[in-house]
Amino acid sequence: MYEKFGLLIDNAWRPAVSGRTMPVHSPATEEEIGTVPSAESADVALVLESAVRGFATWKAMAAWDRAKIMRKTAEILRERNDEIARIMSAETGKPLAEAKGEMNGTADLFEWYAEEAKRVYGQLIPARAPDQRLSVIYQPVGVCLSLSAWNFPALLPARKIAAALAAGCSIVARPASEAPGSCFKVAEALVDAGLPPGVVTVITGPASKLAAELIAAPAIRKVSLTGSVAVGRKVLAQCAEGIKRASMELGGHAPVIVHRDADPAASAKAAAMAKFRNTGQVCIAPTRFYVHESIRDPFEEAFVAYARTLVVGDGLKDGVTMGPMIRAGAVDAALELVEDAVGKGGRLLLGGKRPAHLNKGHFLEPTVIADVPDDARIMSEEPFAPIAPLATFRDEDEVIERANALPLGLASYVFSNDAERAQRTAERIEAGMVGINEMLISAAEIPFGGVKESGYGREGGSLGVKDYLEPKFIRHKLIRT
Repeated sequence: MYEKFGLLIDNAWRPAVSGRTMPVHSPATEEEIGTVPSAESADVALVLESAVRGFATWKAMAAWDRAKIMRKTAEILRERNDEIARIMSAETGKPLAEAKGEMNGTADLFEWYAEEAKRVYGQLIPARAPDQRLSVIYQPVGVCLSLSAWNFPALLPARKIAAALAAGCSIVARPASEAPGSCFKVAEALVDAGLPPGVVTVITGPASKLAAELIAAPAIRKVSLTGSVAVGRKVLAQCAEGIKRASMELGGHAPVIVHRDADPAASAKAAAMAKFRNTGQVCIAPTRFYVHESIRDPFEEAFVAYARTLVVGDGLKDGVTMGPMIRAGAVDAALELVEDAVGKGGRLLLGGKRPAHLNKGHFLEPTVIADVPDDARIMSEEPFAPIAPLATFRDEDEVIERANALPLGLASYVFSNDAERAQRTAERIEAGMVGINEMLISAAEIPFGGVKESGYGREGGSLGVKDYLEPKFIRHKLIRT
């Protein structure tokens, strides 16, 4: 699958200096689908040299010229949507419809940031004296590093790459080992759109080792990570050694608060659709459902009814609406959470086991558990899996306290037909993003990110470019001649 790709250095695909490779497997079939270069220190040096040269070229280009290349990239990605979606589905197992949707969102990012590249505005400050001029300009931070996860293998690196390019930075992309092909295709589109050599480089290989070497390199001035809280702590410690700028989009455990005045059937269907998207392997997936006790029964019925409609299997096959989990260990960990929740009093309404009709692949049935107590592990450990734990509440203050009890705060959701109650709840929840009667809270124009241990910094929207810019103050004393 990756025959034409490899390490992208100076706009050319090449093998690792050592010739070593690493395999990529399908989570749906467990078969090897290809190999990619396993880079080492010699490759890191070549990538960084290319990125430094690329930065010198790119930052000198006019914003309008950079925007043309980014807009052309968006056009190419849309033209190649079907082709890239099949690669993504083969690597992750996600249904083709979801993969195509992700590619549309990826193209949107480059289109959005093509325009933001032309809107990096500075500031004029009124001076105290008539012969003074005070101004602030924004300049690109330098060579950046993108570390992204496998669950959205095109969208996640694109958020970082597009924002960096809009700011005038070059960027080294290290895609997830489990699904590098989508990032290869994004980089290919950039090259075909006319991106100068070295502005985007791509490197694959051992995650921890490569990340440590790249972060330690003086050339890297900013690091952007999408990953777990544990990995975020490690990367932040490495960034601290070199005083590197960093933005972190880490784990979440999104609460859903369904108030008594919400439509139980409509809110249940919307929440279930979001819960099982990408097999629950979404950082902003709803993962803790707090339903007012007065509407518990109709909510549970509608939630289970939707879950029963899902067809589990290989995302490349017609009719499949939910794919596999990424690896065998993830299925084992999910089953442990189910066992713990049921053991502590939860009622298993659906699923809770591997599908009997699939003897290969890392599959788990859509699972719904009711009456899950707060001391169940799944209520405090992010279930990156198709498991929905449902609980009830009686009092608004009580449920907000429960929602805010964790050290995480990425996304959250509120359902209510009372505008005042909905807004009040949204403002009291400790999260970087809140959806009110809406589960779709990710788009190119939206600032994406969290609070507390879910990270800091924002990707997407007009705020996304700020993390790749350095403000410079200039004080100019006019001298008459």
